Amino acid sequence: MNLLFVADPLESFKIYKDTTFAMMREAQRRGHTLSACEPKDIMWQRGGHVTAFVRDIRLTGDAQDWFEARQKKPDERPQAIKDFGCVIMRKDPPFDSEFFYSTHLLEQAEREGARVFNKPRALRDHPEKLAIMEFAQFIGPTLVTRDASDIKRFHAEHQDIILKPLDGMGGMGIFRVRADGLNLGSIIETLNKDGEQSVMVQKFLPAIAQGDKRVLVIGGKPAPFCLARIPQGNEVRGNLAAGGLGVAQALSARDREIAETVGPVLAARGLLLAGIDVIGDCITEINVTSPTCFQEIFDQTEFDVAAMFVDALEAALALPRSAV
Repeated sequence: MNLLFVADPLESFKIYKDTTFAMMREAQRRGHTLSACEPKDIMWQRGGHVTAFVRDIRLTGDAQDWFEARQKKPDERPQAIKDFGCVIMRKDPPFDSEFFYSTHLLEQAEREGARVFNKPRALRDHPEKLAIMEFAQFIGPTLVTRDASDIKRFHAEHQDIILKPLDGMGGMGIFRVRADGLNLGSIIETLNKDGEQSVMVQKFLPAIAQGDKRVLVIGGKPAPFCLARIPQGNEVRGNLAAGGLGVAQALSARDREIAETVGPVLAARGLLLAGIDVIGDCITEINVTSPTCFQEIFDQTEFDVAAMFVDALEAALALPRSAV
């Protein structure tokens, strides 16, 4: 089967830790053929199908020149997306307007017969910060607002809080404000743009010292290990992109309870892969655009998350379309 990966530029991959690369490697090992494009390579014109200008690639096993492409230029080979065995949407955040438009193009490709994972509509319906609202039984005190007075009242109640933009990624734009309220006003102004943008505010969870755990749910089922991303030094953020230390560990009973409750709901909506972020006993985010940590977990535990993913992908493709 020919798999199309919609992702960031291949040349930007750090293959020693890249989850999309791990997916590709396992798919090729099983005999699937690989193609790749970026969202900017997808187009639609009246009277035609949604088309991608793709590169057909083969993984070489070389750490430096890790792929070979048949095409010299991205626009050499256009192909209707519906003609691929499936499409794996792996464009990294941010979830901006262009990502949003890409989901609409991919949804049109679905209407033409394409199989897309994660499902484009589900990507739109589950913004990664706000998706937790549906599972309030698993989250700590949380506020979403653009109003400064609401945030100040929340701080007065909870004393130690975290503020973050709804469209942030990799820990960018996250602030902690303690009981003294130092710089709260200026932080609110920075994040809410004078009331023009909404902000998420959460009670600070001291369990972050033990890590911000990425619990991977694949085909509705949790992988048996998570990656606890532990803040270093005086940093409050555990994100790997912010310098956190990734430590793989077996799921706790609470992690499993969360994953086994939330996972089937997400899977039923077409989210084949999700990354649930858990601090202590609380969900803080649900990542659906391009969840990572496959390779870190494998390197430390030898549990092959990529194999679990491709198993789930192949099983989903074997189901009738109405069941996916």
